[in-house]
Amino acid sequence: MSIIRIFFIITSLFFSCLMGALFFFVHNTVIDLSVLEQYNPGKPTILLDDQGIEWARFALDRRLPISLQQMSPHLIHAFVAAEDHAFFQHQGISWKGILRSICINIYHGKIVQGASTITQQLVKLLFTDSKRTFMRKIKDQLFALVVEQQFSKEHILQTYLNHVFFGFGIYGVEAASQRFWGKSAAEISLDQAAVLAGIVKNPSHYCPLKYPLSSQKRRNVVLHSMLQQKFITQEDYEQAKLSEVQLIVHENDLCAPHLKEAVRKTLEGIVGKKTIYTGGYVIQTTLNRALQQIAENAFKEGVAQLRIKNSAIDGGLLSIEVKTGQIKALIGGFDFSVSKFNRALQARRQMGSIFKPLIFAAAIDAGAHFAQTEIDEPLNIKTWNPRNHSRRFEGEMTLARALAYSNNIIIIKTLLSVGYEKVFDLAPRFGIKAPLQPYPSLALGCVEGTLKDAVGMFNVYANNGIYIEPHYIRWIKDEWGHKIFNVQPHQEVALSSRVSGQVAKVLSIGMDKARKRNATGWIDSEAIGKTGTTNDSRTCWFVGATPELITGVYLGCDENEPLGYNVYAVRTAFPIWKKVYMSIHHGKKKFSYDPSLKEYCIHAKTGELLDNPHDPNALTILC
Repeated sequence: MSIIRIFFIITSLFFSCLMGALFFFVHNTVIDLSVLEQYNPGKPTILLDDQGIEWARFALDRRLPISLQQMSPHLIHAFVAAEDHAFFQHQGISWKGILRSICINIYHGKIVQGASTITQQLVKLLFTDSKRTFMRKIKDQLFALVVEQQFSKEHILQTYLNHVFFGFGIYGVEAASQRFWGKSAAEISLDQAAVLAGIVKNPSHYCPLKYPLSSQKRRNVVLHSMLQQKFITQEDYEQAKLSEVQLIVHENDLCAPHLKEAVRKTLEGIVGKKTIYTGGYVIQTTLNRALQQIAENAFKEGVAQLRIKNSAIDGGLLSIEVKTGQIKALIGGFDFSVSKFNRALQARRQMGSIFKPLIFAAAIDAGAHFAQTEIDEPLNIKTWNPRNHSRRFEGEMTLARALAYSNNIIIIKTLLSVGYEKVFDLAPRFGIKAPLQPYPSLALGCVEGTLKDAVGMFNVYANNGIYIEPHYIRWIKDEWGHKIFNVQPHQEVALSSRVSGQVAKVLSIGMDKARKRNATGWIDSEAIGKTGTTNDSRTCWFVGATPELITGVYLGCDENEPLGYNVYAVRTAFPIWKKVYMSIHHGKKKFSYDPSLKEYCIHAKTGELLDNPHDPNALTILC
């Protein structure tokens, strides 16, 4: 007997045994699809505000079973076209799809494409997982054959559509339809059906709640597939792909959406993705809803006005409690439904003039004082010729005037005098994590930071020299009431109270002038603040504080393009800050300065002591 004949006999016996085992498995295994109806949705995760009242939650949308006959025909056609063209022809396994995926996977040397049918995807919900392994694929195929033997196509498809995952804790087409558009899956339109079918491929990337543009592109792919499968006409296709993915706004989405998403990401890093919507956690956040609403109104009104001339302008707002560092209001952008990017916590921008107080703080800490003078004059540093914003040079002036009026030449001279190392040593204590470069332009704020960095840095002057890292969570408890996460924000002495008090007093000069200009429309409390406008007006900053609350506003284009001609922080970011503070009650509160500091009235240019504080050249400093 030849070797080839023996090989064929052994191979035939092997495949006969394999087919026999397959036949036995398929006909002797019983599947119960009702197990899917017996799911436990778990307990929602609750977010509390600073008053201990719920303001948001992460929860599974209640699964709402709906029969296949009740579903919109568009929905059935969209899922079949997107997920399994041959669903009504195969017996649970698509042999063409398997062969195609084998070829592609061999070509790439790893599993990059599957050939899952809708039946196999239902099996994954029942028995297996989403790991891309050969053993899991074999299990999927075996159980898919069993399911197809025991249930009709209609039953399989109905069960699948009632349990498929759409992201953000949403399961089933009825729950998804209600969540996205406030109507039943029986009523959704062609383009909405295509949106739902498109999400399933990758819910974390195509869910319209988070990525509306990606969802729209994926929807168009599904529509094209429906056209190819002759489920829709060319006219239907052209009309549907032009519509926007418009979602209804739920009350739970309206309050601090960027903060809610930041909390979700933090929780995910602590407990993982699986239990966020079912774990029953209670999260004590620092949010003050009254302040948040005031801030949102002021921010959106201000940005809407600016967008009349430049529609790309966006930005962020962040308010923290001075003594605790707790974030009381957070706005990460103009429209959360358009962009989930959190500009308050994630956008890194050139800091510009809001970095200048740190340079003067380094100088005062090294022994300088605000009454000493420097010459404002043309400065040549190799090939760089820095200028003042006014394009003028004023000659002799005090350091106090230089900081209060944001003079560029004096700040550069101050940096060169105190030395880079002193600033490099100080900046990390202010929460500045970005690397600093030993160039004179550092004095003008050529360092990147987030709005959170800017507010945390500036708070040192309001908080007697103490840095406290801004934070939005106090603690997290599990469903049994045990604390699993307790926030202890980083805190350190960045400056002595004597130095911080001297800087804060100078930062109050500009705010006092604003008070005089707005005699009938200004806050009662003492305030400090600083504007910042970077080169070509690419970013506008204002950070200001009262003894209890500090708020920062930044405005800019996400692509870092110029905001426009003659656009400055004093006309853009500052009015938003002012509107917020004019809407809340402060009382006539004062900053508490180091008791060893004394007030002096000096001449703004010469530094000489003055007897008359009402002299137009008078500045009040602490020393």
